[in-house]
Amino acid sequence: MNKYLLLGALLIFAGIVYTQLNTSPEQTTSIQQQIESPDTSQENDMSFFVTSKNSGAGADFGGVTGADAYCQQLAESAGSNLTWAAYLSADATNDSDVINARDRIGPGPWYNAAGELVATSVESLHSNNSFSKTLALDENGDIVNGRGDSPNQHDILTGSDMDGMLAVGDGDTTCQNWTSSDEGSAFVGHHDRVGLDASAEATSWNASHGSRGCSLENLQGTGGEGLLYCFATE
Repeated sequence: MNKYLLLGALLIFAGIVYTQLNTSPEQTTSIQQQIESPDTSQENDMSFFVTSKNSGAGADFGGVTGADAYCQQLAESAGSNLTWAAYLSADATNDSDVINARDRIGPGPWYNAAGELVATSVESLHSNNSFSKTLALDENGDIVNGRGDSPNQHDILTGSDMDGMLAVGDGDTTCQNWTSSDEGSAFVGHHDRVGLDASAEATSWNASHGSRGCSLENLQGTGGEGLLYCFATE
């Protein structure tokens, strides 16, 4: 064998041995896991987001269909071509039955703008989801202000109870079916899962408390910005 080829082979072998001797078991395991289970989060299209801003009229979205259209508008501006619905419940009217938020958001699974799993199904969304401030991103992939930030914007409009059904209270829970920017109140959840205490209500993502009113000013007064949860329905 040519002496130069032999020398090259020896150098390559020495490099392999050096690398193995200087790689910790933890590093070896990490490399193996990356090979076996590569990060596929960016392969998942966004199918859930918190709206980055209010439409400009507080809790008045022109009804549930208007809120759906607003979710669709923001999603398309972020490059989505899916069909979107707002996570909102509404009371029965003369020409419609009760609307429950859980029945109008599709089957799942849902991923945020970073490709991270939010929930696998409607059932898991309302039982063991991993909602958090860093998971409930807006349509641009940005974190929405929570409790402790200025201003606090963690109140998200839902009109729903913890099971995703219409919230029932002594008074209005949906700002007159999402048509009022003045009188009424809306049930809200905390996207950051943080409240005044550690109770189930205070840490609920979809059913924490009623708002002070329906105007943007009143929604801001209780820690919100008139934001919505938006889900892709297909």
